[in-house]
Amino acid sequence: MDLYHYDPPMNEATKHEGLEPQIRNAVRAVIVRDGALLMQKKRSELKGEWYTLPGGGQDVQETLEETLIRECEEEIGAQVEVGELLTVADFFKQRETTFPSTRHVIEIYYACRVADDYQPASGHHPDKHQVDVVWLQLQRLSEVTLYPRDLSRLLAQIADGALRGYLGELG
Repeated sequence: MDLYHYDPPMNEATKHEGLEPQIRNAVRAVIVRDGALLMQKKRSELKGEWYTLPGGGQDVQETLEETLIRECEEEIGAQVEVGELLTVADFFKQRETTFPSTRHVIEIYYACRVADDYQPASGHHPDKHQVDVVWLQLQRLSEVTLYPRDLSRLLAQIADGALRGYLGELG
């Protein structure tokens, strides 16, 4: 069972239960075109269907920009042009490991661009559970499950450029 993408309910009493000692940086590409956001579509028996932004964890000796370029090539098969930093948030990700744990992730969101002729497709190393890459209309964000959960209420503002700075904690 992969709970990397499972988002169980969490409250203040359980948020830091099993907190791993290392903090992980993760970068995310916010790519908007014609009122749609480029998203990874994922599916599992446990969680059903959900959407995430392309991007992932930073490796040692890799800049944030290098991380985002590598992750997008792997996941969406595209060379991205990394633009401005949009926002930063803390995320306490529940993980199913030998002993259930929580990983503290610093989520870093950048405005990015893909080539005008880019057609959504999975890259050479898609994420676990990734089944597709799609343009999702911004007005449909509230109709689908996004991960992290709180991203659904913030993503339209991020994509529109209306939200900047530190967001605090995402649930």
